[in-house]
Amino acid sequence: MFIVSLTYTCELDQINAHLEAHIAYLKNQYALGHFVASGRKVPRTGGVILARFDSREELDAALQLDPFYKEELASYEIQEFIPTMVGEGLEAIREEA
Repeated sequence: MFIVSLTYTCELDQINAHLEAHIAYLKNQYALGHFVASGRKVPRTGGVILARFDSREELDAALQLDPFYKEELASYEIQEFIPTMVGEGLEAIREEA
């Protein structure tokens, strides 16, 4: 599992101009089973994605399809982790260490 932290590198009007395409990208990654959760940071300086990929290389390839990445509107910080403990209702994302 990976935590992807996006930080906008431009003004929000540029983000908003590409938001529809970004949402379509997110929906596609959910349909492929890669994204588990996503949403905006508060305050709105970027976003966070929980992603499930077999490797960092596969994640990197998928992130390069994001319109925010293509248009250089955000920087990406990635942290891999193993969710060995989860709350009720999140058992599907639990992994063995």
